[in-house]
Amino acid sequence: MDTHDVHAAHGHEHGPDCGHASVQREGHVDYVHEGHAHTPHEGHYDEHPLPHLAHASHEHAHEEGCGHDAVAHGDHMDYAHDGHRHAAHDDHYDEH
Repeated sequence: MDTHDVHAAHGHEHGPDCGHASVQREGHVDYVHEGHAHTPHEGHYDEHPLPHLAHASHEHAHEEGCGHDAVAHGDHMDYAHDGHRHAAHDDHYDEH
């Protein structure tokens, strides 16, 4: 029997205009949400570990006072931006 992690109580439907970052994975699209990836599956969303997803084009630096809400995430700070969170990583921002 194949088991998988189901994201329970999902408040909205993911799609091209939902505001979450998306990533092509194994023939389908995952949506980055709440620190993991969601995959549509038979009327619910499966949860997958978050892949490393670099934000391709970022025109400013996130820091205290940058105008975006800061969200503590483990040992670093993410910044809410365009419907998802950015985390500084090397010379770019990761999508969280």
